[in-house]
Amino acid sequence: MIHFAVAVGFGAILIAGAAVAQALPPAEGKPVTVKIESGPVVGVAEGKADVFRNIPYAAPPVGALRWAPPQPVKPWTAPRPAAEPGPSCPQPMNANGTPNSGGANGPTSEDCLQLNVFAPPHAKGAPVMVWIHGGGHRTGAGWIYGGENFARDGVVVVAINYRLGALGYFAHPAIDKAAKPGDPVGNYGLMDQIAALRWVKRNIAAFGGNPQNVTVFGESAGGESTLALLATPSARGLYQKAIVESGLGWFAPKTLADKEADGIRSLERAGIKASTAAELRALPADALVPVNDNYEPFIDGKLMTETATQAIARGQVPDVRLIIGSNSGEDSLMGPMTLGEAALARIPAGLKPAYAAEAAAGPDTFARAVFTDRVMGGPARWIAAQTSGGKPTWLYYFSYVGSRFPASKTRASHADEIQYVWDYWGRRTPMSMVSAKDQEVANLMHACWVAFAKTSVPKCGATDWPAYSPARDQLMEFGKDSGVRTHFRKTQLDAEEASTLPALKLSK
Repeated sequence: MIHFAVAVGFGAILIAGAAVAQALPPAEGKPVTVKIESGPVVGVAEGKADVFRNIPYAAPPVGALRWAPPQPVKPWTAPRPAAEPGPSCPQPMNANGTPNSGGANGPTSEDCLQLNVFAPPHAKGAPVMVWIHGGGHRTGAGWIYGGENFARDGVVVVAINYRLGALGYFAHPAIDKAAKPGDPVGNYGLMDQIAALRWVKRNIAAFGGNPQNVTVFGESAGGESTLALLATPSARGLYQKAIVESGLGWFAPKTLADKEADGIRSLERAGIKASTAAELRALPADALVPVNDNYEPFIDGKLMTETATQAIARGQVPDVRLIIGSNSGEDSLMGPMTLGEAALARIPAGLKPAYAAEAAAGPDTFARAVFTDRVMGGPARWIAAQTSGGKPTWLYYFSYVGSRFPASKTRASHADEIQYVWDYWGRRTPMSMVSAKDQEVANLMHACWVAFAKTSVPKCGATDWPAYSPARDQLMEFGKDSGVRTHFRKTQLDAEEASTLPALKLSK
């Protein structure tokens, strides 16, 4: 489950595009070699994609490079095998070997700054999409996601790893004091994402991608990271479009001093006595995995000088085309238990009139509706409004519940949209469980994302998806009956804005 510390105070079709040579499908399992700046890599043909896994984009962040900005990769000359996934970054794993909350299992290693490329065979100038996985900045990995169907449809997909947990978003006075002059500290996961985007800019043409047509997209912590990239000046020019899936959006300002204090307390809670930078870097990674804190991008003063919310409100983000949205059942993050009256304690009293129907249905319905709107739905609409004055933004709402689920599941849980966006059912959903309707929704949503990558407009299906404007207040619902909705939950979302935004220090 993702740990939230947002300022909400509640709940810590396909179309013609870039040229892709029309050739016979590659022989399954045939080695495919590409030369990149650091040396040759040997991937493998899988279906209609050339797949390259475990490509390092930065040096291993170990020893003195633990809690340091990512450094260049040491070049190699012999062909490097790139058919098999690499390790996940250190994170809590299930003892029985099943995928954790971020979908990862198997080996972990600090030497994890690698990425995976899915490319259309013989591609030239194809659009590129760079995926940032979710998992609360504590779990997940890029290798989990299969991009074969994006490649099938003419898009090069890159899925990355980045440092997580106490290795990814950690500040401590001793570490910060030992940093090289001018180096940013704390936001190491965000630094990794920027390094990966720079790698894409320098290398993706070798895989047939267009480095001037890059869409960065992510879900949950990956969506939050995408917003942070928008707010980070040093990331500008590394992408041209962005997609945020359930990426929050209303963030409380937290400074480096705040995070240093958090770092001290989190070590104390974990029983770790190390206090110097040398002692902390000497700790085994396994000792740091259980260190628990709210890990997410923050204002470190160098890399990030304001929150994504502040940057968006002040117009300090690049004018790029954007898709943003949320799911109908984001409250799945609250867990399955039925919530009682105690769950209402942190809901501002002024919100109740806007939620009369939900409140009448009981505390569980009320609390879950407020959570979904305040943590995801409200911020998505607000960001769409804030960014609508420049290049267009498109707002969506995902409500489709797969046919494999019982009738008691009535809302789309957090992250449910991923399988439909990727048209990839993953390791947990055999195709025998995928109905014709499931595939229909996947075809539609995947086509929208592909169209956006190719043409910068999500033109897909029979219904036109209008760009968002506050006056029209329209979004696209991907559901049992997909279509455009007007003034969707306007009363509730207006109330959430009025309640939340004043506390976020949006004006200087």
